[in-house]
Order: sequence, then structure tokens, then C-alpha cells
Amino acid sequence: MNTVTHPISVGPETFDADVLAASRRQLVLVDFWAAWCGPCKAIAPLLDEIARERADRVLVAKVDVDAHPQLAARFGIRSIPSLLVFRDGEAVDSMTGVRPKSAILQRLDAAAAAPAAA
Repeated sequence: MNTVTHPISVGPETFDADVLAASRRQLVLVDFWAAWCGPCKAIAPLLDEIARERADRVLVAKVDVDAHPQLAARFGIRSIPSLLVFRDGEAVDSMTGVRPKSAILQRLDAAAAAPAAA
């Protein structure tokens, strides 16, 4: 498994492989964002840090909702920034709005510790 130390950009062509398939090996945190969104810009450095610090356990991916509205619709994204946590090919948690890094890490840890789906 390659360790990725920065957020990756994903779109409809790559989402299933880069997020869903990858989430069978490690947690994937997906940031739904847009360039014009101030709160999205505020949370971006935190996600960069998480990508670096947790590269062995968490892959951070970004979806630009303006470029890929079909992905936002597929996952019911109505507000940005929205963070979805994927595990075993499924979204297992979501957060909307700017959150402290500690809160994001706590949710990731909880998702990692939860029993696997049957």
C-alpha cells in the first residue's frame, strides 16, 4: 500500500477506486469543498496535517463540488465543507462545517475502532 501524505483530488471517474476500494484497506476522509467557500479554506490546512500525520491509517481525498456536482448529489451533500468518513466501501460518519482538528481525529478514531459491518 502506498502511503499518501497529502490530500488527493477525486472525481466521478476515480471515486470508486480512490475512495470506496481504498476504504477497504484504510479509512478515507473525503472533503466536499469549493474554491469560493471561506470555511473550506479554513479547514484545508487541518486536513493537510491529518493527511501527513495519519498517512499510515487515513487517506484524505477532496471533491470539488462545483466541478463534480454529481458526486455531491450522490452523497446528499447540501452544505460545505462536508467531511465523510468511508470504511469498508461505505460512508460511516459525516461532519459539516469547520471542526477543530481534535474533533476530526476523534471521529476518525471512533470510525476505526467501530466493529466491522457484517
